[in-house]
Amino acid sequence: MFGPGPQNVSHRSTRLPAVGRLAASVERAEWLDAPAQVTGKVAAAVSAGAAGRLLRGEPLGHAAHPMLTDLPIGFWTSAVTLDLCHGRRARREVMTLLALGTASALPTVLTGMAEWQTTGPPESRVGSLHAALNGIGASCFVGAWCAHRSRRRGAAVLLEAAGSVASSVAGLLGGHLTTVRKVGTRDPAYLTDGIGPELSRPAPA
Repeated sequence: MFGPGPQNVSHRSTRLPAVGRLAASVERAEWLDAPAQVTGKVAAAVSAGAAGRLLRGEPLGHAAHPMLTDLPIGFWTSAVTLDLCHGRRARREVMTLLALGTASALPTVLTGMAEWQTTGPPESRVGSLHAALNGIGASCFVGAWCAHRSRRRGAAVLLEAAGSVASSVAGLLGGHLTTVRKVGTRDPAYLTDGIGPELSRPAPA
């Protein structure tokens, strides 16, 4: 009744947009298998037992990781914005926000690791790059905090910019995993509640 009928589906172009092609190329990048295996071993340790169930968000009925990502992103973005708008006058406040972002990144990383066990090879490749870029971003923001402490604001601003770029690309890949590939813990009841779409994913290899 609404939208194109099935007869029109075969005529649609299947060519992905540029961002989609980038994500697809990462999914096919076999050179990422080695770091993905290393990350997988760490993830297996993190996701074991009751701690793993909590980190995956099973008591909530859905993944905890997307919710927690707002904290480091919010703190770091606020720090960068405050630094650009108020400069040296806001040095202490910027340092506080950078520190809060770094502190909140730890539980965010752990919840992301716990989701790793639900992924197959293509998603684990994207996840390994996602994790690496987030690590680079976090390192840049820690470096920016150190630069502010040493009163080297020029270096701090450059590190904040680099951290923002790395974290943004990491966020794009994370969004690809959750919205396109549907990686994430969900209670089985959601699959049969008659409200949302029926979701299915291949079992990890």
